[in-house]
Amino acid sequence: MPYSSDVAAAEALTTYYQKLKAEISKVVIGQDDTVRLLLTAIFCQGHCLLVGVPGLAKTLLIQTIAGALDLDFNRIQFTPDLMPSDILGSETLDQERNFKFIKGPVFANIILADEINRTPPKTQSALLEAMQEYSVTIAGQKYGLGRPFFVLATQNPIEQEGTYPLPEAQLDRFMFNIYLDYPSFQSELDIVKSTTTDKRPEVQRVITGEEIREFQHLVRRVPVVDNVVEYAVKLVHKTRPNTELASSDANQYLEWGAGPRASQALILASKCNALLNGKYSPDIEDIRAVALPILRHRVVRNFKAEAEGISVEQLIKRML
Repeated sequence: MPYSSDVAAAEALTTYYQKLKAEISKVVIGQDDTVRLLLTAIFCQGHCLLVGVPGLAKTLLIQTIAGALDLDFNRIQFTPDLMPSDILGSETLDQERNFKFIKGPVFANIILADEINRTPPKTQSALLEAMQEYSVTIAGQKYGLGRPFFVLATQNPIEQEGTYPLPEAQLDRFMFNIYLDYPSFQSELDIVKSTTTDKRPEVQRVITGEEIREFQHLVRRVPVVDNVVEYAVKLVHKTRPNTELASSDANQYLEWGAGPRASQALILASKCNALLNGKYSPDIEDIRAVALPILRHRVVRNFKAEAEGISVEQLIKRML
């Protein structure tokens, strides 16, 4: 590592983060929290699911982030007729009649899985091994994926016809579930002014894949005091109905709670959040800052919660 110490590396990470934000803001306006979470996931070696209505620049945001990172980028448009081989690749016969593996679009550093809920479960699950094991298996042969590797998926929550909800096992593989809301009036004014002219801002590449790998190791080396770890694990236990530490809200309104991956994600994300804010160790506020996007897709409401109109977000905020 080219830095004299972990403290110097942490300061460099903060500098890179500010540069990345500045480049991304040339194109994407008014999505500061979303950008922070996406970059946090990248430095934590996690995947992200972006949920929002059409026209909120989900795809543009991911393409812009990919443009600011010196990495290979592929976009996969998920459709109902997409097959696993269209993502992973397939074996074909060459001129000498030998089988040859042709790599699919998943062999890149950043994968934009656009409208991931539009494809059947068979094709959705083709990404599972890639997201968890960083490899794919074709005809019994295992192929490793390049590092770093991120899946940034988008999903439209409005249209239900012709969509296939992601199974819980796959949702659990996403570190963050990020909701994009409509922009504020001022942000939308700025968006319209900047996107209806002939000028196209150019995004500069800021950081290489090797530097990202080094920062991913740095995040894991950040020390965490025991009471912060206990707070994170206790928070996850609160979401599990009918268990020893379950909250009254979980017992009353939740069918299922979050698993151990949520506890791991809370600690990793809080470490990165601390570094991005110039701190060398996370505190409870860092856990609270990342808790909602980590937990919202890992808990399942029961019928009573749905009937009373109580959202997952409300329940998580009460537990915090």
